[in-house]
Amino acid sequence: MASYKASIGVVITKFLVITTIIAMAIAIPAWAGKGHGPGISPLSEEEVVELTFMREEEKLARDVYLEMHRLWYATNVFSRIATSEQSHMDTMKKMLDKYGLYDPALGAEEGEFENDLLQDKYYELITDGSASYIAGLLVGGFIEELDMIDIQEAIDVTEHLDLINAYLHLLEGSKNHLRAFVSALEAQGHTYVPVIIPQEYFDAIMMGL
Repeated sequence: MASYKASIGVVITKFLVITTIIAMAIAIPAWAGKGHGPGISPLSEEEVVELTFMREEEKLARDVYLEMHRLWYATNVFSRIATSEQSHMDTMKKMLDKYGLYDPALGAEEGEFENDLLQDKYYELITDGSASYIAGLLVGGFIEELDMIDIQEAIDVTEHLDLINAYLHLLEGSKNHLRAFVSALEAQGHTYVPVIIPQEYFDAIMMGL
């Protein structure tokens, strides 16, 4: 799982999608590319990038967990969390619709992503998680760690309370999911070691904070 550390590059390079997002806004109403609907305070380009990215990243989590469930169906941990991730996707979709933004996940098949970084990450995670049930659980833990990092970054760049509340909802969900994966690993006699988030933050999450 050490190779996952390189995945932090996803967090850094996601800002490169700004041009693509704006270009694809041509097909929707004139105000859509500016990140606002009628009577709604507009979003900055950075806020648009974060929101759009989070929509697809939640899809990444859902799609990986659906495949893990098909592989390791003896437990319901993956299917249960995949259902929760669908709820997270829906939350991001509501925000995109509210601000009249382009939805990169609209009509996308399972395992299909507009963002090339997420597409590559999907294949990598599926490959790694296919090795064993334990490997699948470790992939799940990594996804939730990455999610938490990205959600916090999205919170940090916005002052829109509706977005902040939506992101906080996702953050609490990711904490719960991480706890579930850690619990499942412990049931298999495996100790989970955080890959991205600080050990202190991980310990606090495990204590329910």
